[in-house]
Amino acid sequence: MRVLLRNPTREIEIDGRRRVHALLAELALNRESHLVIRNGTLVPGDGELGADDVIEIRPVISGGT
Repeated sequence: MRVLLRNPTREIEIDGRRRVHALLAELALNRESHLVIRNGTLVPGDGELGADDVIEIRPVISGGT
């Protein structure tokens, strides 16, 4: 699967299928601090990611007044 990471922006290739929580653990990213998006749709932590998927991982940003 192709994984697009933001902050810092980079792209990596991962072989095989993974569940979201396993992919984030493999990349040493905290599930509560990151959104996993496939085809414009958020994927839950137990969601299955296919070997041919293009995934975007974005950090959660909060703030405001």
